[in-house]
Amino acid sequence: MTLIVLKSKGQLLSGQDFPSMGMSTLKLLKYVLFFFNLLFWFCGCCILGFGIYLLVHNNLGVLFHKLPFLTLGNVLIIVGTIIMVVAFLGCMGSIKENKCLLMSFFVLLLIILLAEVTLAILLFLYEQKLHNYVADGLTESIQRYYSDNSTRAAWDSIQSFLHCCGVNGTNDWIRGPPASCPQGQQIQGCYTKAQLWFHSNFLYIGIITICVCVIQVLGMSFALTLNCQIDKTSQALGL
Repeated sequence: MTLIVLKSKGQLLSGQDFPSMGMSTLKLLKYVLFFFNLLFWFCGCCILGFGIYLLVHNNLGVLFHKLPFLTLGNVLIIVGTIIMVVAFLGCMGSIKENKCLLMSFFVLLLIILLAEVTLAILLFLYEQKLHNYVADGLTESIQRYYSDNSTRAAWDSIQSFLHCCGVNGTNDWIRGPPASCPQGQQIQGCYTKAQLWFHSNFLYIGIITICVCVIQVLGMSFALTLNCQIDKTSQALGL
């Protein structure tokens, strides 16, 4: 017996119409999630490409010799690769209506979100230790300026770009400021200037961070909703 449901204006909707409604919802969710992830896949490609460019040309050098892998190029390559992999799973899972890929996409987003929250908590708890570690690492790298080409390239790039000198000021340079230091009496140190910039833009950084987390939660929600809708549509079609 066919199920009859009352609609607005006294119209009738038969049970045979439910599969078509489910298919419409499924297509909408599918293409929203697909284009959502396609955009992020292109962003990941750009970040990866820029990271490879920096790694090949090695213009920025190495600042922290205790962590030689911690360079801007390596960080961008890792971030770009992660974004591309996650976005690829989201694209393929949605367009192919593959539940396994969708759940993999959901799990990876969840792991990334939990990692971001954990990192934020650790940075808050160990802020002073991190501050001391970075300051000591930068001071140590200054001592390598004249003996290590990679360190020299890193400091020259940073001082020229940020218009700063040394860690806390020109006095950090025992042999005198290098040519990459800007001329002037009141030149700020690079670490001091970076801290001031961070504190003055803390609100904007917080807003961007929250937006990223919201986008991740939306992606997870879309993936779960599409996964459930695939089940409902399959049941309605008798598959």
